[in-house]
Amino acid sequence: MRRFAAALVGRRTRRRWIHLILGGALAMPYVFVGSAMAGPLLGETTMLGSFPSQLLSFAFGLPLAAITALFPLTRPMSVAAVRALCEVPDASLADGPPRSRAARGRTMAWFTLHLGFGGIMSGMTLGLVPFATFQIVLPLFVGLGDSWLGLPEDLREPWMLALAPVTGVLSLVALAGCAAGSGALLARWAPVLLGPTPADRLADAERRAADLAVRNRLARELHDSVGHALSAVTLQASAARKLLDRDPEFVREALAAIEDTTRRTVGELDAVLGVLREGGERGPGHDTAPAPTLGGDLDGLLRRTRAGGLRVDAAVDLGALGPEGADALPPMVSREGYRIVQEALSNALKHAGPDTTVALRVGLDGSGLEIVAENPLPDPARAEPAPARTGGGHGLRGIADRARLLGGTAEAGPADATPGTRVWRLHVRLPFTGHA
Repeated sequence: MRRFAAALVGRRTRRRWIHLILGGALAMPYVFVGSAMAGPLLGETTMLGSFPSQLLSFAFGLPLAAITALFPLTRPMSVAAVRALCEVPDASLADGPPRSRAARGRTMAWFTLHLGFGGIMSGMTLGLVPFATFQIVLPLFVGLGDSWLGLPEDLREPWMLALAPVTGVLSLVALAGCAAGSGALLARWAPVLLGPTPADRLADAERRAADLAVRNRLARELHDSVGHALSAVTLQASAARKLLDRDPEFVREALAAIEDTTRRTVGELDAVLGVLREGGERGPGHDTAPAPTLGGDLDGLLRRTRAGGLRVDAAVDLGALGPEGADALPPMVSREGYRIVQEALSNALKHAGPDTTVALRVGLDGSGLEIVAENPLPDPARAEPAPARTGGGHGLRGIADRARLLGGTAEAGPADATPGTRVWRLHVRLPFTGHA
């Protein structure tokens, strides 16, 4: 009995009933337009006068509703109402306007059904609720006199007065049953008529892939910029602490390098977070700092790295590009090249130690940029690649991702420098054309 009552007047049924009433409210303008056509056909001068006139107005109004369902916003509005009131799983409904003719046809069918069922249930609700209420309370007014409301003699019979409350209650039960059944039918049909089409699923997959690419780009930028800065600052602070009493000049240089590193990293962090605001409106004071490049920021990167104790033997040969040198590089190649050099130096700091010499070469290789970084392996036992050497592989994987983004290549691993000498070598080539 409790389950039966919940099915008739439970929370889900009540919400679906409201959804039906909403459909009836949306149907009214179309019914009024239909009555303007139905009245002359039946020879009636009043709007929605007789019951046949109401049915004919309803029949004329629903096709008009189906035509207006072609508007792009119809499906998003219908989906929002279904999600809010019909308790249909979100994944079974499509987002956005329909993209194909079949999807538009299903949207028209849904809108027509919603307004059709909603109009019928709204009419029943408006008619049966007052009638059933009157039937239930009728016996209470037997003693008000013969002229009360002008009731006919048949309704004043004792058996009619006894039967009236039962009829009223049954009418309300029937109304609730019709509402529950209609709401359940619409909830079952909603995924079929408002569900995603193959085109919708493809668009959603492309949107998720784009979001994932943005998140991966953000993680890569944070790893490279902030990770390098933290490694450099840690080593600089450690070196300054050890030489605080013996070499004050070195300590001042280290502190200046720390200040410069943190200041630049804050600007780079703002630029990285700007990835999250791409395509959005930016108010005054929210402009992001420009991303660092090889042309304008490589010298500062080398200076700050050397202040941490890492010896960097850099050879930059970009004279073939003309007097501008690195400034003549394609912007994306220059930005990604800077991040690759930054990550190479950061890996050397973390894995080879501060008292290591890194040989860095940046030059041209045909129609592309070539970056080579070499540093001695810290221990002969690491002559073979080891997980500890790559720090989990995040930095090298980020370098490979950046190279692949531009259509280039990246290779990293132990290599022979001279007979009997093994080094860790990173070799990256970034073409000037053909990037994604």
